Amino acid sequence: MVQKTAYTEHPFAEYVRILGKGKNGSRPLTEEEAFKAMRMILNDEVEPEQLGAFLILMRVKEESPPELAGFVRAARDWLEIPDDAPPVDLDWSSYAGKRRHLPWFILSTLLLAENGTTVFMHGASGHTNGRIYTRDVLAELGIPPCRSIAEACERMRREHFAYLDIEFLCPRLHQIIELRPLLGLRSPVHTLARSLNPFHAPFVMQGIFHPGYRPVHQEAAQLLNESNVAVIKGEGGEIERDPDSPCLVQRVHRDELVEEEWPALFPRRHMKETSLDIRRLAQVWRGERDDEYGVGAITGTAAIALQLMGKADTPDQALELARAMWENRKRDRYLAVA
Repeated sequence: MVQKTAYTEHPFAEYVRILGKGKNGSRPLTEEEAFKAMRMILNDEVEPEQLGAFLILMRVKEESPPELAGFVRAARDWLEIPDDAPPVDLDWSSYAGKRRHLPWFILSTLLLAENGTTVFMHGASGHTNGRIYTRDVLAELGIPPCRSIAEACERMRREHFAYLDIEFLCPRLHQIIELRPLLGLRSPVHTLARSLNPFHAPFVMQGIFHPGYRPVHQEAAQLLNESNVAVIKGEGGEIERDPDSPCLVQRVHRDELVEEEWPALFPRRHMKETSLDIRRLAQVWRGERDDEYGVGAITGTAAIALQLMGKADTPDQALELARAMWENRKRDRYLAVA
C-alpha cells in the first residue's frame, strides 16, 4: 500500500497561492489578507523564496487599492512612532530620484516649512543607477538627513522639516527595496512606501511615474480614511510639477475623488538640462542665479500643496501665494553651500 506524503504547509504559502494559481484560479488579495501577508513579511516570518515569489507575482499583477491599503495598515502598525511626536501637516514621499532635471521640489518643501507648514519627507536612495536622491542632495545643501524617528521628531519641532530615509524609518522595507538590482524589477514596496504617511499627516502629497497608479493611490487613501491627498505624475516620478506641461492633479478631497488639470506655466518648453549641478539649487534659493524653469517647478509644486491644504481656493490663487512666498523667502536660511 502506497503511503501518502504528509507535510505541513508554511502559513505564508496561502498568499503566494492566491496570487499564483493561474489565469483562472488566481485573484487579488483582500485588504485583510494583504494586511496579514505584509505583517508576516515585516516580522521576517517568510522564507526568501516565498518573498521573491510574492513580490514578482504582485509586480506582474500590480497592486489593487485594497491590497495597497492592507499593506499600508500593516506597515503603520509595525512602525514605532512616539506618542509625543509633533503634529505633522504634510506628508511628502521621495522614492524615485531625479535624472533629467534637478530636484527642485526640495526647495518647494523648504519654502512651505519656512512658512509654518510642518513637512515630513521620507524616501529611499541608491536603488537605481544614474539618479540623484534626496538624501544626498540635502547633505550637500547643508541639511543633514535624520537617522532615526526620534531625530526626525526633534528636527520638525525646531525647523518644521525633516527627511528620514526608509533605511531608518522601516529597515525591513528598505531591505526589500534594495532587492531591485537582484530581481530586476521594482516591487509593491515602492508603492507602499509612497503611501506610508507614518505620522498620519492630514495632508498627503504623492508623486508617481506611471499614470495608471494615480487611481490606485486615490482609492487606497479612501480605504485608509485619508481625506486630503493629491497625486500627480511628477517629473521623474517625484512630487514635482513640470512647469512646461499641463499637470493633472487627482485628489481625495473630503472623501470624494476629484481631478483638476493645472495648465502649463510657460508657452514653450525649456531645453533639457545638460548637467545636474546641485549647487545650483542653493544659488537659485539665495538669488545668486536665475532659473526660470526651476522657479516655475518650485512655486508650481508648492502651489499644489497650498491648495490641498486649503490655503487657496483655485490654482491661480495658490500659484500667486506660492510666488509671494518665494519672493519673501529668507535667502540666507537652510542652504549653507558656498
